[in-house]
Amino acid sequence: MELLKLATEWAKAEVFSTRFFILFATLFLIASAGFWQLGKTDLAKAYVIPTLVTGVLLMTIGLGLFYTNKSRVNQFKKAFTTNASAFYNSEIERTESTLKEYTVVFKVIPILIVIAALLILFTQTSTWRAISITTIAMLIVILLVDGTAYARIETYHKELKSLDKNS
Repeated sequence: MELLKLATEWAKAEVFSTRFFILFATLFLIASAGFWQLGKTDLAKAYVIPTLVTGVLLMTIGLGLFYTNKSRVNQFKKAFTTNASAFYNSEIERTESTLKEYTVVFKVIPILIVIAALLILFTQTSTWRAISITTIAMLIVILLVDGTAYARIETYHKELKSLDKNS
């Protein structure tokens, strides 16, 4: 039963965490509307579309992860009651694979941030500067939220492994 409690707590923490994607998406959408309504300079007007696209992307990520993790809570109960051993093994495999994916994410995103920063330096057009700055902001949001998610799943994985030793 401790396994089910541990898995459920992890999934609920993920549901809470994904709300930050939704929060930041809302802020980007508000910023887009603000730039659209109040922007007077070329650079301010150039932010309208990039902040809108970023808001939509973050909202899509947030809502997708929110509903995925919310449904996991019920799936965990069903899978645990059906076959606790198979559930344990699937969670070990899933967490190991997710940890490997995060390793790639934490290598790729900083490279993308550097590329976007270089675009700011080497382009003179307002549109590309706005795109680059908005991209950097979005990637930082992803790093912030995924950084905490990585720490959470790493802890969850270690706790799963300790359950096996205690059994």
